[in-house]
Formats: sequence, C-alpha cells, structure tokens
Amino acid sequence: MPPQPPPRATAPAPAPAPPTLTESILVDAAPAAVYALVSDLRRMGRWSPECRRVWPAQVPARAGTRFVGFNRRGPFAWFTTGRVLEARQGAAFVFDVGVLGLPIARWGYRFEPEGTGTRLTESWQDLRTGRGARLAHLLGLLFAGTGTERRIEVNRAGMRTTLARIAETAAAGRTAGAGRTAGHQGTGTAGEPLSGP
Repeated sequence: MPPQPPPRATAPAPAPAPPTLTESILVDAAPAAVYALVSDLRRMGRWSPECRRVWPAQVPARAGTRFVGFNRRGPFAWFTTGRVLEARQGAAFVFDVGVLGLPIARWGYRFEPEGTGTRLTESWQDLRTGRGARLAHLLGLLFAGTGTERRIEVNRAGMRTTLARIAETAAAGRTAGAGRTAGHQGTGTAGEPLSGP
C-alpha cells in the first residue's frame, strides 16, 4: 500500500471583525457650525443619553487632546479616559475611549455638505479585542451592565438620540443667527454700526 501524504495543516479561522455601527442625520446648518458643536467635548453630555460630563485637557480639542468622561445609565456609573485621534475642521472628529488602560471603543463623526446643510455621520467601533478583550467585556458588565450584544443595541439607540439632539441645537442656532442678522444693520470693518437709510 503506497504511503499516505501527511495531513495538511488547516489555517486557523480568521477572527471575527469587531462590531461597528453607523448612523447619520441631515442637519440644517453648515459643516463648520456642526463641527464646532461636536468637537466641543464639554458639550457631549448635552447630546449623549449616557455620557454626563467630559473634562478635556484643552479647548478647542485637537489631535492628541486627552479627556476624562463620566457616564451613567440607570444605576450604573463609570469613568472613561479618551484621546482625540483626528480633528479636521468641518470634516472629521474621531476619538478613542478606554477604561483602566484598556481600549474600549472608537467614536467618529464625519461632516459632509448636503444641499444647504450637513450630512452628519456618527460611527462606533468596538475595540475590545486582543489579550485584554475578556477583561474589557467583564468591566462592561460590571460598570455599565451591558455585554457585547446589549452594548450594540444601547449604542444604536444612543447614537440616534445624540444625532437628533445635535441637529436640533444646530438648527436652532442657525435660526437664531438668521433672526439676529435680519434685525441688525451690519457693522463696518472696525466694528462700527453702518448708518441706516
């Protein structure tokens, strides 16, 4: 009987891609105005149903800015630390957050002109991968009361609420600004009022 060839080694199955989410909304304001709202991390507690407060190391935030966030959902409360990865005026704002030195998530916002407004897109990527993934998931259960599947559901709902609140504030600011412009005669180059008719 002829010798049998050795069995082929099978390559390990690729690791599943980390969960991601994307939501978007059309905002009745220019990209620069919407970016100014989102990139002011101190206001994040006004948009998010989960984040209550953010303390950035510098304002305005730029790439490399670090911050601390305080979050609450029902009886659960926890702190996160973060770092801004990208801050391009009127185009993109991206940051990572972690807990106790473990990476947790990457949040991003994209600003694209659409008509007379802005298409604002928010994204979330789960960074709980690698060697610290199990501990990071355990911390999620302990501090936030959410496992991976529940976290996806919570974040999807939270992103929709966040975007709606940003859009409402931006539109209100645009309307208020238009009202002030209509009721103001304008200023000269030195800040002096222009004379009326």
